Amino acid sequence: MYTFDLLAKQADLRPNKIALVDSNTNREFTYAQFNERASRFAEFMRSEWKIQEGERVSILTPNGTDYFEVLYACAKIGAILVPLNWRLAVPELQNILDDSKPRALIYDTAHAETAKALAGSMFTLPLTPGVREEKNYEDALASASGKTIIMPARPLDECWYLLYTAGTTGKPKGVIQTHGMVLYNHLNIAPAIDLTSQDTTLNLLPVFHTGGNNMYTNPTFIAGGTAIVPRAFDVVQTMNLLSTRVTAFFGVPAMYLFMSQNADFEKTDFSHMRSWACGGAPMPLSLLELYEKRGIMIQQGFGMTETGPTVFLVDEAHAVTKSGSVGKPQPWVDVRIVDQSGANVPTGENGELLIKGPGVTPGYWELPEITKHSFEDGWLHSGDVVRCDDEGYYYIVDRWKDMFISGGENVYPAEVENVLFSNPAIAEAAVIGVKDEKWGEVGCAIVALKPNQTLTEQEVIEFCKSRLAKYKVPKSVVFISALPRNAAGKVLKTELRKQYAG
Repeated sequence: MYTFDLLAKQADLRPNKIALVDSNTNREFTYAQFNERASRFAEFMRSEWKIQEGERVSILTPNGTDYFEVLYACAKIGAILVPLNWRLAVPELQNILDDSKPRALIYDTAHAETAKALAGSMFTLPLTPGVREEKNYEDALASASGKTIIMPARPLDECWYLLYTAGTTGKPKGVIQTHGMVLYNHLNIAPAIDLTSQDTTLNLLPVFHTGGNNMYTNPTFIAGGTAIVPRAFDVVQTMNLLSTRVTAFFGVPAMYLFMSQNADFEKTDFSHMRSWACGGAPMPLSLLELYEKRGIMIQQGFGMTETGPTVFLVDEAHAVTKSGSVGKPQPWVDVRIVDQSGANVPTGENGELLIKGPGVTPGYWELPEITKHSFEDGWLHSGDVVRCDDEGYYYIVDRWKDMFISGGENVYPAEVENVLFSNPAIAEAAVIGVKDEKWGEVGCAIVALKPNQTLTEQEVIEFCKSRLAKYKVPKSVVFISALPRNAAGKVLKTELRKQYAG
């Protein structure tokens, strides 16, 4: 099966429709302009840099409309884009470059020093003018002829871009992202939220993350809608956009948490919004209920970089009655829950989630052994502990690696964290397992309090005792100002373990 030049198609079908909005610069581009700019950069890469099909081009930049122009320019000439995590240190980024071997580096001038340290023999191009730069991205576009370049039909399994894992437990792996993964993600998510050409979406997740590409920006382009791309998450700006222009939004729990803590949250009118969704981490039940009181039904979902990402989404009708569920598998994906022997577990029991479907990655960049180890008869091992109720709704219990065993009992930190979140004085909480001579491991709660709130360690423990089985109750509590998070909003438990697990 093949795919065609989506952007050229949309430029022909709806040339004057606004496709992209950069909310930080107030630049707006129609589909015709978007396609022209992508064509110009495709021509530049091919003629000036001599980029050939299959060669990699890296980009180091915060979110912005330029990124998507580069992404679609790469598709036009068959280059593979490598978005770089701008939060990583130079040695970490160098590992990614050594693995992907790009021929060019495009960068935001805020990261000029990092780019200089990484460049080596690569072609380099700043997105915005620099003090000593002779040419920048806009100059590159202007130097091209302006002739439309149309991507030839490409196989669905052809690599379009590489997304590198965080690499917290070793060298990062490049997850291959194909044209088919983008298409099937659209088929899984767009009908589920009724995404159409009339929608305006807001992209707050980083573009080096699967969510920053596909929840919902690429599906928005496929549907012919408008995507707003801020440079970064800002609570005030986000609440303003959600109350005025945006119609469908996908965020991570941290974003919903920070908005709920804003002084204007209760009085902000969100009636303009028609679809709310969340993923990336478990949504605390107390936070779901807080939004429900405002009449906002948040559809929880689940996905992975390896799955494009959409696997599950709860239908809006059950967002309340199935609070805590990520819903059911979407049409173009199949799942199993298995025990450690690989056998399917009974309904209601915990096991590891396995995933199969046309939207699943074919593997990891030039890592055949790791790819082989990650799949079993075509099923991807997710590393997530899940259960399914008797109505077919799935629940993410925790990560296998986050679970710890206390006195022979499995403890899933996410369950304990949900209890901690229900304490009105607690803003953020994470639970990790720490060594204990008697029980093997016990829980340690790392807690950040809301402003002007106080709690003691014993008060937190007593709060949990009335709501959890004894073996699940944290045996110690650490208070910090804020939990460490990555750019996608996920709590960095590896950092917490390094600091507090001894």
